[in-house]
Amino acid sequence: MFTTFPRTGATVTRLGYGGAAIGLTNYLGPYDAHAHRATAIAAVRRAADAGMTYFDTAPGYGAGLSEEIFGEALEGRTGLTIATKVKAEPGIDVRASLEASLTRLRRPRIDLLQIHGTSIDRPTCAAILAKGGMLDQLARLRDEGLVAAIGFTSEDNNPSIYDLIASGGFDTMQIAYNLLLQHPYEPTRPFGSLFAAKEKGMFTIAMRTITSSIFQRWIKLANPADTFDYTPALIQFVLSNKFIDVALVGMRTHTDVTSGMAAWRDTRSRIDIDALWGRYTNVP
Repeated sequence: MFTTFPRTGATVTRLGYGGAAIGLTNYLGPYDAHAHRATAIAAVRRAADAGMTYFDTAPGYGAGLSEEIFGEALEGRTGLTIATKVKAEPGIDVRASLEASLTRLRRPRIDLLQIHGTSIDRPTCAAILAKGGMLDQLARLRDEGLVAAIGFTSEDNNPSIYDLIASGGFDTMQIAYNLLLQHPYEPTRPFGSLFAAKEKGMFTIAMRTITSSIFQRWIKLANPADTFDYTPALIQFVLSNKFIDVALVGMRTHTDVTSGMAAWRDTRSRIDIDALWGRYTNVP
């Protein structure tokens, strides 16, 4: 149910609050992030009250709105691990981005600052790892104590991800992983960026845990009556992976928080993912 965050040694919940859903208007469907701000603040507070300790956001989630919501909802609370990001853009002022995030989050420092990469191509990766590049800038901020740990995020499992892992400079990796997107963890070969990250001792975070509604849309095609809520099972699948430290779930309401926390506490519903592939690994 819990794991240990690098460098701080903090005990964190393996279920984390993903901040994109509350900051982005029309994210995954019609939604006015500004109009629902009060509801989102209440949901974040509910999560913290219920024992959730890991919260992930980014400046890009609504031009800072998600960070502002976290800042207002969590101000003054201790014992939390807060993560945010900085865009993977050439020439970006990493320190200025962090300082703006700290203001919105109402914190003197954050626990994790990540390079925010939807897709990191080879030239961008080379720039990140170059002398004086984003990795060096992040490490400097870590040395100064403004951030505790540094990492990167990506939707991909491309060569750049392996280069970032191999650099040895990052504490964490946040990657897209769920029932549909299993490319970071293929246990029958085995291969995938989760294997590479764990070989380097990195802390690993899964995003898109409940498939960003893609699985649900497919189910509605296969079962138009939509007679079953698969969300808890999708959460359990990701939490069952021994290489995932924290699974992020976007939550907007008290109901979302209650459902997510119930799945997190239900450890009896975890499965042996590797055993699912047994018919392929035990063929005589």
